[in-house]
Amino acid sequence: MTDYAAEKAVFRARGIERVYHMGDAEIRALRGVDLDLWAGEFVVLLGASGSGKSTLLNILGGLDKATAGELWYRGQNLTLADDAQLTLFRRRSVGFVFQFYNLIPSLTALENVQIVTEIVDQPMAPLEALRLVNLYERRDHFPAQLSGGEQQRVAIARAIAKNPAVLLCDEPTGALDSKTGILVLDVLEKINRELGTTTIVITHNATIANMADRVVRIGDGRIQDIQRNSHKQAPRELSW
Repeated sequence: MTDYAAEKAVFRARGIERVYHMGDAEIRALRGVDLDLWAGEFVVLLGASGSGKSTLLNILGGLDKATAGELWYRGQNLTLADDAQLTLFRRRSVGFVFQFYNLIPSLTALENVQIVTEIVDQPMAPLEALRLVNLYERRDHFPAQLSGGEQQRVAIARAIAKNPAVLLCDEPTGALDSKTGILVLDVLEKINRELGTTTIVITHNATIANMADRVVRIGDGRIQDIQRNSHKQAPRELSW
C-alpha cells in the first residue's frame, strides 16, 4: 500500500468478508466490502438490522477480525495484527460509544471518565471532556442520578477523553427518545467539528444521515451505495 491515497486514508478496507459458523450453518455477515475512510470525516453507516453494519464497525475497531480481505489503519495492516497489537490499537486510537452506556454505577460521571485517562499516553483532561458534552455541572452525579441522555453523554466524554483519532458509535441513540437523541447527535457533531475526530455512526435511521459527510448504505453484507452530503446538517427531527 504505497500510493498517495492509501497513505492518506485513516482506514482502507479491501475485500472484507466475515463468516460465522453456528453448528452446521454458515452466516456470511460481510461479503467483500471495499471502503476508504478519511481523517476528520463524519460517516454514517446506514442499514437494516442484520445488514452487516455492526460487524463492519467491530472489525474497524479491532473488536473482531475479518475472515478474508485486508484492513489497513494508517499504514498498519490490522488483518495481520495479533491480540496484543489489536488491544494496543484500541487503547491508543479508538473511542467506542455503544447503544447502552456501560457506566460504572458506583462512580461519578467524572470518575467514569477518569478511568480511561489512566490507560493512554496523552489523554484529554476529564473535566474538559465533560465540558465538551455539556455535563461539567453534573460531574459529581452518579449514573442513577442522570437521565438516559446524560448517561450517554458521559459515555461519549469517556470515549473522547482518550483523545482517539477515531470515534466509533453503534446506535448511540437507540435507547433514547427522539428529543434526547437529537441532543446526543448534536454532541457527536460538535466533537467531530471541533476536535477533527474521524467519526463513524451506525444506525438504521435514515434521518440521522443529514449530519454526515458521507452516507454508506449496507445491505446483505455488501455496500450498496455511498452518498456524499454537500450540505450536511444536524438533524432537527428524528423518525423512530
